[in-house]
Amino acid sequence: MVDSPSRHPMRRLLSYSRQHKKAIALASTYSILNKLFDLAPPALIGAAVDVVVQQEDSFIANMGFPDIMTQLWILAAATVIIWTMESAFQYLYSVQWRNLAQSLQHELRLDTYAHVQKLELAYFEDRSTGGLMAVLNNDINQLERFLDSGVNNILQVITTVVVIGGIFIVTIPSVSWMALLPMPFVVIGSMRYQKLLAPRYADVRERVGILNGQLANNLSGIATIKSFTAESHEEARIGDLSQEYGSSNRRAIILSSAFVPLIRLIIAAGFLSILVFGGRLAVQGSLNVGTYSVLVFLTQRLLWPLTSLGETMDLYQRAMASTTRVLNLLDTAPQIQDGDLALPVNSVRGDVRFDNVCFEYDSGSDTAQPVIRDLSLHVPVGDTAAIVGATGAGKSTVVKLLLRFYDVQSGQVRLDDRDIRDLRMADLRSAIGFVSQDVFLFHGTVRENIAYGTFDAPMEKIIESAKIAEAHEFIMELPHGYDTIVGERGQKLSGGQRQRLSIARAVVKDPPVLILDEATSSVDNETEAAIQRSMERIIVGRTTIVIAHRLSTVRNADRIFVLERGKLKEQGKHEELIAADGIYAGLWRVQTGERAS
Repeated sequence: MVDSPSRHPMRRLLSYSRQHKKAIALASTYSILNKLFDLAPPALIGAAVDVVVQQEDSFIANMGFPDIMTQLWILAAATVIIWTMESAFQYLYSVQWRNLAQSLQHELRLDTYAHVQKLELAYFEDRSTGGLMAVLNNDINQLERFLDSGVNNILQVITTVVVIGGIFIVTIPSVSWMALLPMPFVVIGSMRYQKLLAPRYADVRERVGILNGQLANNLSGIATIKSFTAESHEEARIGDLSQEYGSSNRRAIILSSAFVPLIRLIIAAGFLSILVFGGRLAVQGSLNVGTYSVLVFLTQRLLWPLTSLGETMDLYQRAMASTTRVLNLLDTAPQIQDGDLALPVNSVRGDVRFDNVCFEYDSGSDTAQPVIRDLSLHVPVGDTAAIVGATGAGKSTVVKLLLRFYDVQSGQVRLDDRDIRDLRMADLRSAIGFVSQDVFLFHGTVRENIAYGTFDAPMEKIIESAKIAEAHEFIMELPHGYDTIVGERGQKLSGGQRQRLSIARAVVKDPPVLILDEATSSVDNETEAAIQRSMERIIVGRTTIVIAHRLSTVRNADRIFVLERGKLKEQGKHEELIAADGIYAGLWRVQTGERAS
């Protein structure tokens, strides 16, 4: 469960990653141990200076090793051990943090994508695909980069400050404050920079989403761009968006780049203090020369890593801007809630009923307009019903309501006398086969696209379904038959071929309710005749709803519903509606060329 959006993104991220507590603790331990061994060499240098200067009176000699060469070999052995352990822990923390980053990235992307799939259709209609891709891909990758190195850097800086600060306080308390004095300024400066950088990187991520959205839109519409010779126009538009993204990034860069130089000036003051005042103590004999050399090295080791905070803070702010976008997407609550009533597909009879249904898009907004008005219709089990009407009459909206892409504002849509809002959406949609006028084929083989949704369908059933859809013949003429790649959105196939594969897909599913939404609207007469023959075979034994603009395709329907501006104006069989000489008869005359009476 993701925390409230009002909380800081890092807290929300930590809350999200609770299941990785052990891995985080282990990686943190490796980082700290690596830094502890990394801080040991200055002590070895000080001990070596002590051996050379003090010889038989050195610290190691006082441990029972008066021979100088023995002391040097002891230092050599200690050096090998320390460097080996430092290297080992560096390897371990690198592997641990990177694996953790990969795991968290994978889970966050998968959870976000799974959540996005639960959102209603209206959510996607209001947003660009490229913008969502920027969140699911770029923003999550930004978090991975921070986990790869940023967290380790922060832990190691903290370890350095605690360990070396402690050594200074114990060794030379009179001078230690000079080395530690810059730290509050560094910390305060880092916090100030955080607040200044946060909105700038949030703007950067927003600009990236807009740019990605336009790029995705242009690549999808490349045929239209070429046909209208709009390449220069689109290149200029992408150039403007890219320029805005670059300008946003530059505003962030100007601020973030100033961090390290400012920190270096503060650090130089601390280093010079130890160099001068510590040196004076060594000259006066108040401080051992070896100890002084250790302190000089440690001062550099204490203060210099703070300069890396600039890069780390940059990574951190980028990651938090991205994390906020990802977690806000996870916080987006679906407006259509799933029902809890199970309806196994093999128990569905297929009785469909609309009872006094009213619906409008963008309900509650000032621009909302009623699309369906007090609609009541009934499609009995096994019947074929057609819904016809002029463009904008609300035909396709009826289908979207039945599939529960949208929820009605009033009234009920019922399947087998159950309100579909009470049903589990997976059960509802499993019971309905949908052949849309806008056929979407996935990049993959013909076989994979026919079996989509029924992924374990045997090859024999796929071929049988293709034959019913009159697609088998043209499939066998493709370069690799059923293993031919159709291209993105099926662009290697004609519109009629894509439509027949869509019908074959519905046949494989074998649903009790079948919806054909303008299935022949964009095909030639020959293809329409083939699709008509397919439809006559697949509607047998199932409830079928046909949305049609061409009335010739529905004249044999058991009942025809005529819509006008979202209202049911007429219903009956073809002959009855012709005899009534109403809206349907007028549409029929227009389409067949008969003279109006």
